[in-house]
This record gives sequence, C-alpha cells and structure tokens, in this order.
Amino acid sequence: MMIPALSLDAEPARPLHLPLAGLTTLDAEAFPGRRATVVYLQGCPLQCGYCENGDMMAPRRGETGEWDAVEAYLASRLDRLEAVVFSGGEPTLHADLPAVVTRVRELGLAVGLHTAGPYPDRLARLLPWLDWVALDVKGRGAAFDRIGGRDGVWRRHARSLEALLAGDVAFECRTTLHWRDFDLADVERLAMTLADCGVRRYALQLARTERCQDPDYRRPVAGAPSWAALETLVRRLRPHFARLTLRH
Repeated sequence: MMIPALSLDAEPARPLHLPLAGLTTLDAEAFPGRRATVVYLQGCPLQCGYCENGDMMAPRRGETGEWDAVEAYLASRLDRLEAVVFSGGEPTLHADLPAVVTRVRELGLAVGLHTAGPYPDRLARLLPWLDWVALDVKGRGAAFDRIGGRDGVWRRHARSLEALLAGDVAFECRTTLHWRDFDLADVERLAMTLADCGVRRYALQLARTERCQDPDYRRPVAGAPSWAALETLVRRLRPHFARLTLRH
C-alpha cells in the first residue's frame, strides 16, 4: 500500500534544518534485519548520568544544506542501504524531522527511530511513516524522571508507549542499566510492568561506564550485581516476552 507523504499543507519549498551530530555509514544492528545508516541529531532534553553521547545534548539549529548533504550521500548508496535510523540526542526534538522522513521514504528506504518518547504528540504524528521504533525506557514511573534528570517526562513517555502499543509499527523497548540507578529488583519490576502493559520485545544493556558523561557514573559501584546474576534474572523474565535480549 502506498503511504501518502506527510502533509506540509502547501508550504513552499524551503531548506530543511536538521542539526547533525554524527553519522554511522552502515550499521547492521540499529534496525533489525536491515542494513541501515544511523543519523545522529544534536540536542536532547534529558540529562542521563550514564549517557555516552554528552556532546550531542546541547541543542542547535541545523544549518542550511546540512541535511541536503546527507540526503545526497544516501542517494549515492541505495544499492547498499535498506534503511535510515534517526537517533541522537533526541530526534523528535526537531520540527523538520517529519519532512525529512518524507524525503527518506521517497528514496525508497525504510525509516527507523530511536527515541525516549518525551514528545508523544510528535511521535504519534510520525508513526504512520515509520517502520521500526526503539523506545528508551529510563525507569519505572517517577524513576524515569530521576534517571533522566528532568521532572515530568515519565508521563509523556507513558503516552508515547501507549501510542506504540495501540499502533502497528514494530518496536522494542530498551533500558540501559547503570547500577547507580538500578538494583536487580528494580530491573525485575520494570520488566514485569512493561510485560503487563503488552510490550513483547525488550532489550537490556549495560551502561559503558568508561564513556559516561557524569564522572560519578564512571566510578565503580559497590555491591553491583554480577553479569551472572543479571543473566539469571533475564532467564527468569524471558517467558514473559516474545523476545528479551541482554546486550553488553
């Protein structure tokens, strides 16, 4: 079925402003089952201590021609690419993302999105034109705000999850574990809450402490669970999901 272009309501042609923070030319894991380029966008409203992309947090307006250069690059690699994934930072921060998604689809490429869900209305607008979403779940309920470093986000994130559960777009939830923020009981409660909500695909990944932007998060955590203990928990949780993945 043909998907209509995102309506720009008779806007005149204009330059698209998307602030680029980086680009991975070929990534076999960012979009399951497809060879993808990952486009990292500058700016994020959250301040996670474990974040390893701290240089992408400060927002800025994209310069004229920035996206055009990426689009030309994508067009030159259509024989090798199957998808483009927008990541960050927080890609839904940017007003021109819907127009750029249209341009990517016009190239014949699938579109994926990595988001923490802080802007549910923007995500809902994008969903009909997305093929894959990875939703970053910082924590359970109010713990999301504590881990994400910003009050009031968890309720907006919950609306984003609701939109994904109600829609048809393939998605997975992901949680990055740093033992300053979690213990094993917290992980189990969060996983079971997601399973009870209807999440079928979930991934747990350990924070890479040597890359954390917050110096406190680069220090060892006394009494941190072992990898073996985490594996044991994952085996116990796995029957509650269609797929539960543990990543380094």
